Amino acid sequence: MYFNDIEEILAVVIAVAILGGFVVSTIHDMKATIAEEKQKFKEKKEAEEKAKELIDYIDTKANLIDSIVKTTKKLEKKKNNSV
Repeated sequence: MYFNDIEEILAVVIAVAILGGFVVSTIHDMKATIAEEKQKFKEKKEAEEKAKELIDYIDTKANLIDSIVKTTKKLEKKKNNSV
């Protein structure tokens, strides 16, 4: 079965259109995937920042508690030495 010139040109145009559609679809999917990965990275960064902030807060609280304990012990020691 042979095609005439118009049919061959039409077949080539359709094939190019199909390939173009695949390329466009692939590029669209890649952009969507990259956007998702960027969002995940941003969320991970935010979670890490929150964790660091929480660790700093806990460290500060621990230091405060330690200083209160030391001060309480000193006061008790002074009280016992005074009596």
